[in-house]
Amino acid sequence: MSSIDSSPVPASSGPMATVEKFFIPATSSLQERRPLTLKHGDTFAVFDHNGDAVSGPDSPEGLFHRDTRYLSHLSLTINGKPPMLLSSILRDDNATLTCDLTNPDLFDDKGRLVLGHDVIHLRRSRFLWNAQCYERLSIRNFDDRPRPIRIEITFGADFADLFEVRGTVRAKRGRHLSPVVEQDCVFLSYIGLDNQNRSTQLSFDPKPTELTTGHVTYDLQLAPHESRSLFIEIGCDQKETRKPGHRSFFLALRDSRRALRASSSRAASITTSNEIFNEVAQRSISDLYMLMTDKPEGPYPYAGIPWFSTVFGRDALITALETLWLDPEIARGVLGHLATNQATEIDPVADAEPGKILHEVRCGEMAELGEVPFRRYYGSIDSTPLFVMLAGEYLGRTGDFATIDRLLPHIEAALTWIDDHGDRDGDGFVEYGRQTEEGLVNQAWKDSHDSIFHADGTLAKGPIAIAEVQAYVYGAWQAAAEIFQRLGRPERAAGFLARAEGLRRTFDTSFFDEELGTYVLALDGDKRPCRVRSSNAGHALFTGIAYPERARQLTLTLMSASSFCGWGIRTIASTEALYNPMSYHNGSIWPHDNALIARGLARYGYRAEAARIFEGLFAASTYIELRRLPELFCGLPRRRAQGPTFYPVACSPQAWAAATPLSLLQSCLGLEFDPNALQISLKFDPNALQISLNEPRLPSFLDEVTLRHLLIGNGSADIAIRRSGLNVVVDVIDRKGNIRVLATA
Repeated sequence: MSSIDSSPVPASSGPMATVEKFFIPATSSLQERRPLTLKHGDTFAVFDHNGDAVSGPDSPEGLFHRDTRYLSHLSLTINGKPPMLLSSILRDDNATLTCDLTNPDLFDDKGRLVLGHDVIHLRRSRFLWNAQCYERLSIRNFDDRPRPIRIEITFGADFADLFEVRGTVRAKRGRHLSPVVEQDCVFLSYIGLDNQNRSTQLSFDPKPTELTTGHVTYDLQLAPHESRSLFIEIGCDQKETRKPGHRSFFLALRDSRRALRASSSRAASITTSNEIFNEVAQRSISDLYMLMTDKPEGPYPYAGIPWFSTVFGRDALITALETLWLDPEIARGVLGHLATNQATEIDPVADAEPGKILHEVRCGEMAELGEVPFRRYYGSIDSTPLFVMLAGEYLGRTGDFATIDRLLPHIEAALTWIDDHGDRDGDGFVEYGRQTEEGLVNQAWKDSHDSIFHADGTLAKGPIAIAEVQAYVYGAWQAAAEIFQRLGRPERAAGFLARAEGLRRTFDTSFFDEELGTYVLALDGDKRPCRVRSSNAGHALFTGIAYPERARQLTLTLMSASSFCGWGIRTIASTEALYNPMSYHNGSIWPHDNALIARGLARYGYRAEAARIFEGLFAASTYIELRRLPELFCGLPRRRAQGPTFYPVACSPQAWAAATPLSLLQSCLGLEFDPNALQISLKFDPNALQISLNEPRLPSFLDEVTLRHLLIGNGSADIAIRRSGLNVVVDVIDRKGNIRVLATA
């Protein structure tokens, strides 16, 4: 999905060798660490359950800002010993992390017990706001006598580039400046090889007993039941010296919570008869809005933590498609930001061509120097057609002609790219192939070096026409037809419809394999089909390129035991040569992949199968901490009374995984919106706003779903969907504006 290949890479020379620089060495498991994460804007933090960031090899912990680790070490002790963990809690809205700790048994130099355990309570409350990490450390003595308490915190900043943290070895680095220590703050600075000065300011209130370049000490005398609070602020590249204290802590906390509430209030609310699913839905929405970053063009969901907390084109486009029913403002922000950063010229290093949509942006030292090619990188074959698809879906969801009118030159440029650069050999299919040896070898969403292969396991050589990209191009031309039809340009609309139908015919002829019962994975550079059963074929259902007569056979193949493992559909069926349920792309389960397939199944009327996918992924979430679906998990078969098997370096939270339960709910309910805007006046017809539920079906774990604040046009509706025997009943609870709610059996 990105500039990372998380699959094992064999030692080799030649083309594969460049890929090795960018993959994540799986030498330690994030599942073992179970890190706790915070994010705001371009800053994110990864802590252990004590609230520490323990530096060392393979550690992703620390405070990161714009792809650089500004704090690599933070560790607290009480009277010289690490405290014991009581609990660590992320608020339901991800606003704050709270770690409750207590003292262990403490002994003197002669081995005598001087303080029994569980006498001193420590609470670390922490959040991020505007490139600052704020912490309040509360210490309370629950003993019946006074107690001397020494709190020590060690800290350090390595200013490592994120790619270094991920495992890339650099031949040269910049230099650390001498730390500056004042009475209540420390400045740590680094000048990179890009001549940028990056600095971390650590400020403490009240004034500490001792403060050096790497640790701070507080000697406290606590009376019985007395409590004290210490305030710590860690700032990234602060423009001016800040004085910490309770006032700045609480003001920042107020502002951060207000901003989070304001953004998440746009989303429709979901309550159901299943309390566990309510937790899943709440966590999904909270994760989405934590990952959201405000851009000049609007909200933009960063892909995931820890490795992908930045702009990714494909991820954001799919996340926006998954959440369009919930909050169309996300789609507007994604479209606007990607349009602003659309390529305008050919740049082989960036894999850029005019009209192409962004893949990835990186802001760290290595990207600035060109040590990695991802400063502004366009090596994604699917972002451009997905951009057009989302524009069409957004217009259909909102009737927002003003936004589409502003985007129209960018939509035109993307459509031109498909013709001029996407179809590299003029055969009617869109292929990918990197322009330099530094670029990604595979440029679809399955971008591992070994993800595209033939039936015998031989890796395919490019340029490669992969199945789902042809489906996305079909979807893009359908979307373009809809856009131009609504803009009163029927001749352009007819042309795109004709092109879509032509692609549908050639795709069916070249990709459908009767013996496999599915579409082949890809065509290689010699136009030889990669005869592999894969989840990619399910995306043909998602966009509608599959002929209806193919849908039943394709559904049977996708839902067979070799593909559907009980938790979801595997990326590669267990019958295939390179199947490995523990691999990144060759047998694992990706929630977003399943969400798109389920949407396609529902599109063709297979809501029961979509509900099975929903049930499998919901069951998986019940075994996962915080009810949070990760980027991926292993594709081992589901076993009774056992949870899923986790992938060791999966990101969590991940935007398109967070959006998956929300998308699956829409697919099962057949929920659609039609603002039916007038084409001539380009204004809404207030009598034509419609919300539809087409053949709604509730999965087995839900008996009732209530959706509130479903926005359409200038109005909104609240609806309830209830199981009644073998049927589903839809009730309109409330509506604002002239909105019609239509349910079809």
